[in-house]
Amino acid sequence: MSHTKLRVLVGSHNPVKINAVRGAIAPLYPNRIVECEGIHAPSGVRDQPMTQAETREGALNRLAYLRDRGGADLYVSMEGGIDVLEDGPATFAYVAVADAMRLSVGRTAALSLPAHVYAALESGDELGIVMDRLFGTDNIKQKGGTVALVTNGNETRESVYTQALVLAMAPFLHPEFYDARGTSPGAVVSSE
Repeated sequence: MSHTKLRVLVGSHNPVKINAVRGAIAPLYPNRIVECEGIHAPSGVRDQPMTQAETREGALNRLAYLRDRGGADLYVSMEGGIDVLEDGPATFAYVAVADAMRLSVGRTAALSLPAHVYAALESGDELGIVMDRLFGTDNIKQKGGTVALVTNGNETRESVYTQALVLAMAPFLHPEFYDARGTSPGAVVSSE
């Protein structure tokens, strides 16, 4: 049996993000050879987005950059951010997936942050740097992330990205259901 390629552009060189995309997409297309290529895609927002809106905007900006570049079957971007949610400060990420016709946006679960970590972020630090100082790690954002540190490795940055991406892929796997409810091509479908 001949397997056709599915070319996926990922808006980051971060191996955690690229591996999350591969881990989410490959099982969904078992008869395709999934090739993931990471490229730098500017977010157009602060290095540490501090609101849900800014975080979502960063993911969508990265995705727009990828789509403008073209040449792929799927485009995927992720942007991690911080905000004060109903139960206090938290970190999360927005994910965005697109092809030539459809765009789907999703979000990871929110991870509660200690108040002193949030205070450092308000002062202009990035979450990965703060957590490296706190836990004595080096470049945790390209490893298990804050998630791995505070869950004792039971979840990782990659695992939460993977789940959010699988959920965001639903409109691509079953377009007949999403189109049937009136979603026009190119419309944003949220899996939050």
